[in-house]
Amino acid sequence: MDRATLARYIDQTLLKPTAGLAEGAEWIARSRDAGFAAICVSPFLVPVAAQRLAGTSTAVCSVAGFPLGYVNTESKAEESRHLVELGCAEVDMVLNIAALLEGEDEFVTDDIRAVVDSVARASGGAAMVKVILETGYLTDADIDRACRLAVAAGAHYVKTSTGFGPRGASVRDVEIMRAAVGLDIGVKAAGGIRDLDTACAMIEAGASRVGASSGLEILEALERRG
Repeated sequence: MDRATLARYIDQTLLKPTAGLAEGAEWIARSRDAGFAAICVSPFLVPVAAQRLAGTSTAVCSVAGFPLGYVNTESKAEESRHLVELGCAEVDMVLNIAALLEGEDEFVTDDIRAVVDSVARASGGAAMVKVILETGYLTDADIDRACRLAVAAGAHYVKTSTGFGPRGASVRDVEIMRAAVGLDIGVKAAGGIRDLDTACAMIEAGASRVGASSGLEILEALERRG
């Protein structure tokens, strides 16, 4: 795999709570021309990202209901709409983990569908929704069920983790998710992916995106490897 191909798998990510406008703008500038699929930033950095990424092929991404997923559905949908209006082409939402664990499948589906519909209306159908499962809290069966609910609700992607939960992504998570959603829905591995070997393992397992704060370092490692 060459550098450009690998870059198109990566959502370069800055979601740490201490990153302000100055740090965010500098970080976006460094990442701007790397060819990443998306740059994922905290909601208040979206206007900066939209401005700095204009004219590139890299999408602006942000998060809704993050990182715990238990905000009211209406708030989650409104937040997602606003992110699209600020310039997001992709919204990574956290599903309601507690509802999933209690078997409230209809609630989980409706929660996701509200965000999907809100994003579709705001973008004219152009923007994507990724559903974060937070797999560290889930059994294999829960992961499979969550994926199927996300697909039924119209999500474009399922995603492993926020990076703030009990653990990050695993190869096993990705394998279960890919088997559950088939080939037409994206799978994003995120959380704890800091090096080239881990990123490649996730892609080999079926990930179509890899979320990482170390995207530039991963690309540099590929170049050094030759």
